[in-house]
Amino acid sequence: MKKSLMADLILLCVTFAWGATFVLVKEAIATMPPFTFLGVRFAIAAVLLYLMLFLFKRNQLKADKGAVRAGLVLGFWLFAGYAFQTFGLKYTTASKAGFITGLSVVLVPLFSVWMLRLKPKRTTLVGIAAATVGLALLSLDKVEAANLGDALVFLCAVSFAMHITTMGKYAPRFKALPLATYQIAAVAMFNLLSGWLFEPWQQAFTKQVLFNPTVDMALIICAVFATALAFLAQTQFQKFTTPSRTALIFSTEPVFAAVTAYLWADERLSGQAVVGCLLILVGMVIAELGGSDKKETPAEVPASC
Repeated sequence: MKKSLMADLILLCVTFAWGATFVLVKEAIATMPPFTFLGVRFAIAAVLLYLMLFLFKRNQLKADKGAVRAGLVLGFWLFAGYAFQTFGLKYTTASKAGFITGLSVVLVPLFSVWMLRLKPKRTTLVGIAAATVGLALLSLDKVEAANLGDALVFLCAVSFAMHITTMGKYAPRFKALPLATYQIAAVAMFNLLSGWLFEPWQQAFTKQVLFNPTVDMALIICAVFATALAFLAQTQFQKFTTPSRTALIFSTEPVFAAVTAYLWADERLSGQAVVGCLLILVGMVIAELGGSDKKETPAEVPASC
């Protein structure tokens, strides 16, 4: 199997983990505030990744200053995406937020040309167009005027797009496990600080919250599968594909979220939403059938940016 195809399949599994845990997260943050939940989730994941380093890669324990800086940059953009989305949801609807967040699939190719000198193939652009239309059908029931929340969520899309693009820059340069560890630790730090500044975090650490089965299950599943293993996989395998294809694969997250919500919470999908899901999947298939967007791997991209 070609490395690029294997990478795309692994990233699709990562996206499934994120989409499948959406319902769990939604139920958990009804009890534990979002920043505090994310801080604890990413802190647990960071500890797990450090233990993996200690047990299996002790020769990589010594901190590489370049990798630490890269992890901080990646962690900042990932945290910013979650933060802007969290604040944006206070002022806009979940459906609009889902669509605007998905626009990162459009932004990543632009950022990749600017930062990495990577020009996507025509089939990838066609796939991105199909996925964008699919996101609109899946997320939007009606057109509404833009508001402050929409602007904040658009900054969320920019942040996630920057995270994917900078991962394309740094993943080929550094060892995957240390880079993932530094990144996840940074996200945990930023979220815990935000929880301390903006949320009643003391209420999150009461017995009623800490021993709530829904919260505990969400923290364990999300920390292990949707954070530690998922971001380690992205860090390891994105070097074998391009940021544009990664963004296109990640655009399937709402599809998996919708399917999980249907199976887990008995949420029904409209005909329009079903067509949207199909268009997103078709867009990804078109890009896959078109082959790789580059002659070799992103490791050959100039490191000047």
